[in-house]
Amino acid sequence: MDKSDWQNRGKGHRQRLRDKFLAQGIEALTNDEVIELLLTFGTPRTDCKEPAREALKHFGSLPAVLDAPTVELRKIKGIGPKNVFALQFIQGVARRYLKQRLVGKTYITSSRDVADYLIHELRSLKREVFAVVFLDAAHGVLGLEILNEGTVTVNTVYPREVIVAALKRNAVALVIAHNHPSGSLTPSAQDRQLTRTLHTVCSFMHINLLDHLIIGAGDTVYSFADHGLMTEIRDGSRDLLASLG
Repeated sequence: MDKSDWQNRGKGHRQRLRDKFLAQGIEALTNDEVIELLLTFGTPRTDCKEPAREALKHFGSLPAVLDAPTVELRKIKGIGPKNVFALQFIQGVARRYLKQRLVGKTYITSSRDVADYLIHELRSLKREVFAVVFLDAAHGVLGLEILNEGTVTVNTVYPREVIVAALKRNAVALVIAHNHPSGSLTPSAQDRQLTRTLHTVCSFMHINLLDHLIIGAGDTVYSFADHGLMTEIRDGSRDLLASLG
C-alpha cells in the first residue's frame, strides 16, 4: 500500500468518526477517538490514532490530556506543536464557554454549573488560587474572578480586595472557592478561619457569603454549605455582630 492509499484510508476513518459524532453525539465516541479527532484539527492529513491512544494511556484520562502542559504533550510520539495547539485551543474554548454561560443565571439553580466551571478552571493547577463568584440580589451570577494566587490562607487573602471587587460589581452575595492541588477535600483550620473572617467582614458590608467550595483532584468538590459549616459560621458571625451592636 503506497502513501496515497494510507492517506485515503486515514481520511475515510476520520470521516467515519465525524459522521458518528454528527449522528449520535459525543457519547458515541471513545475517549481515544475524541483525542484523535482533536489532534487531526492540527494535522488533518496525518494518522493520529496511535498518538491519541498513547496520550490517553500516558496521562490516564481525557481531562488529564487536555490539562497537560505543552512540554509533557510533546513527549508523545506523533504529537507536534500544531496538535498541542488544537488540544489547548479546545480546552480554552471549553473554559470560556463554561464561564460565559453562567452569567445571568441564578446560582441557586445553577450551582452545579458553577462547580463544573470551577473544576474545569482550577483542577489542573499546581498552585493554590482563590476565586470569587459575584451574585446579585436574586443570586444571579454577575461574574467570576481569581483574586489571589499562591497559598490561600487568612493571611494571604485580603478581605478588603474581596469587598472592593464585590462593590465594583454591585454584588450583594458571594461564593468563594479555592483549589487543593494535593487533591484533598478536607477543609483545613486555615480554610475555616478564612471563611469565618470573610463572612464577618462581608456581613458588616451587608454582603452575604453563601458558600466556600474546595476543588480537589479530578471532578471532586467540597461545599461548606452542603456540610453544614456555613450554618455554624453564620451563627458565630451573628453572635459576634450582636455583641458589637
